[in-house]
Amino acid sequence: MSWMYLVLAGLLEVVWAYSMKQSAGFTRLIPSLVTLVAMMASFGLLALAMRSLPLGTAYTIWTGIGAVGAFLVGIIWLQEPATPLRLLAALLIIAGLVLLELSSK
Repeated sequence: MSWMYLVLAGLLEVVWAYSMKQSAGFTRLIPSLVTLVAMMASFGLLALAMRSLPLGTAYTIWTGIGAVGAFLVGIIWLQEPATPLRLLAALLIIAGLVLLELSSK
């Protein structure tokens, strides 16, 4: 169950990052509210996951899901550039997450 909490927390991190972008510096009400609610839910689920997962693993996976997810949202919905170097950087983050999980077993 902890892993499900952690993945959901990471996905909510993507939601709040996107909503924060859409809030235009917290000047738009609805995206600002979505940002705050998604942040609280993300932190809460991360805390639940950390009850049984190691700090280093949980936090790194959470931030990795958020980073790569926000990167993909930027490319897909915000038409940010998908240059080879940016794609390689995202792949290296994913590789690091996989290696971290494999090394903790």
